[in-house]
Amino acid sequence: MSARPLLPVLRPRVELLSRPFIEQIIDEALTLLGLHGLLVENEEALKLFREADQDVDAASGRVFIKRELVEQCLRTVPSSVTLYDRSGRTSFVVGGDEVHFDPGSAAVTILDPSASKIRRPETADLVRFVRLTDALPHLHFQSTGLVSGDVPEGMADVYRLYIGLLHSPKPVVTGTFRMESFAPMRELLASVRGGEKNRAQKPLAIFDACPSPPLKWSRLTCQSLLDCSRAMIPSELISMGMTGATSPVTLAGTLVQHTAENLAGLVICQLARPGAPVIFGGSPSSFDMRKGTTPMGAVETMMIDMSYAQVGKHLRLPTHAYMGLSDAKVNDSQAGLETGLGAVLAALAGINVVSGAGMMNFESCQSLEKLAIDDEICGMAYRLLRGVAHREDPMAVHLYEASASKTNFLAHPHTRKWYRLEHSFPALADRDTYDAWAELGKKTMADRAADRVKSILKEHQPELLSDDMLRTLRDIMTRTAHGHGLPSLPLDKQADR
Repeated sequence: MSARPLLPVLRPRVELLSRPFIEQIIDEALTLLGLHGLLVENEEALKLFREADQDVDAASGRVFIKRELVEQCLRTVPSSVTLYDRSGRTSFVVGGDEVHFDPGSAAVTILDPSASKIRRPETADLVRFVRLTDALPHLHFQSTGLVSGDVPEGMADVYRLYIGLLHSPKPVVTGTFRMESFAPMRELLASVRGGEKNRAQKPLAIFDACPSPPLKWSRLTCQSLLDCSRAMIPSELISMGMTGATSPVTLAGTLVQHTAENLAGLVICQLARPGAPVIFGGSPSSFDMRKGTTPMGAVETMMIDMSYAQVGKHLRLPTHAYMGLSDAKVNDSQAGLETGLGAVLAALAGINVVSGAGMMNFESCQSLEKLAIDDEICGMAYRLLRGVAHREDPMAVHLYEASASKTNFLAHPHTRKWYRLEHSFPALADRDTYDAWAELGKKTMADRAADRVKSILKEHQPELLSDDMLRTLRDIMTRTAHGHGLPSLPLDKQADR
């Protein structure tokens, strides 16, 4: 039998919206911005809108954004962003259908597995969190995912980034909760890169910025967009409508508002600096009126995420979503169900930045053990995206002996050649027989994850900064701490070595 050319691999994907549906969502979003307008609480942003000949109600701060301005700004925004690790050697394209997972920001509690209780994190937890993220191979980015309780709130933004830069070279997803945080955070990033020029040419960080639904960009979040755009730091727009509470109750109605809020943020970025990188993202939710909660693990929430990502792709923008997380309070079946479904759907939707690994309890809590489990889920999602490969031609006919019953696939050279390329080997999922599992102590997946976390934190050594760079970053952080009344930083073994 003569060989034929190998067939291309079909990348599996899922889409929920037709092209006409997407176009109507965008059309209604543009109409909404023009007729109803957007509340803007930042005077500098309002000035930019006036200079762009937009109608601004001076009394209310409401801006009525013309369709033509949005379309003009869409022509200047990049269709992809390239991030680099701390060394500047490894790059990651954020755009197209590339998928990158990260833990998400910024949980105010951490799960203590020994007591099955949540508590407020401290510096030691931040260090463990970053070091674990650094070691997990399927999390391409780290995040400032925990808010430390042992430093003043005013310096928490800067401190989270400082700990991340010290303990992992991975690109970082971060953001500001205070306007004064941006300057020292930018200084940290520039110092790691060896100067402002290198920092701008090889971005290391993404900054999240969240509008306030419905249809408002606050003073703080507008300033983040302005500051990041002028520094050419990618802004990730995180619209957070809640169906029936702060956005229309229908999924389609929420998509219209989500698109309008993100397009308004994009316009602010482009008015500040045409060509500034912007990521079309979000953290909306299907509001549960029975409980008064925002279930991130609800399938309707995932459907909104996948749909607005389709809108973003239609606009040729990089995309983001909070998926692959759970509302469970411990590492139980619900945590696995919601996280697994979300991570796989996000991958199939081709969402570029997928935040939320390790998160539970409505984005408010991080679990190191869940983070290890979720990394394995992300690995399975990546294997799915690689699809079914046409390895060789013919595919199977030549493998059989004259009598099929005599064929021994276990000993066949074909098996040795392709086995590891075709199959994945999870570290935590149980594939033992019952007797072997019992012999090993009848451990649950959460038990095995706890063991893996301990092993990683004991054995993994992150790529360290030079002593000179450590001193530079520590000087910046110490100066910030003194400005907030903290005489010295909490113990950081790497900085004190």
